[in-house]
Amino acid sequence: MKLLSFYRLSVFSSILFTVLAFILMFAPVLMLSAWGVELTDSVGLVTRRIAALYTGIAVMYFLARNAEYSATRTALIVGTITACLILAILGVYEFAAGHASNGILLSVLIEVFLILAFLYVGTRKK
Repeated sequence: MKLLSFYRLSVFSSILFTVLAFILMFAPVLMLSAWGVELTDSVGLVTRRIAALYTGIAVMYFLARNAEYSATRTALIVGTITACLILAILGVYEFAAGHASNGILLSVLIEVFLILAFLYVGTRKK
């Protein structure tokens, strides 16, 4: 049994991004307070828009879960790795600059996990 396959990682990612979308859409203060960021009208506007993007990513991964090795699947993987790498770097920067509390480091760890998982799956042609 394969512990980590594209199928399993896609399903996990679609669930993760759906949960993040719901939190950012309906209870953004949960995540923002963990990061030490105040929920304002402007921040709320941005979190709702990000929630829409996360919902789209969740749908893409759910629908692509059975995709065979291909250029399209590789594009999904590389795009996700790129986004997670930028998010992780930004998270560390915002923490170091004092713009976010150490709660953002959990998000950074999740992003690094996703980077490593997608790198692993992306190097396999199954």
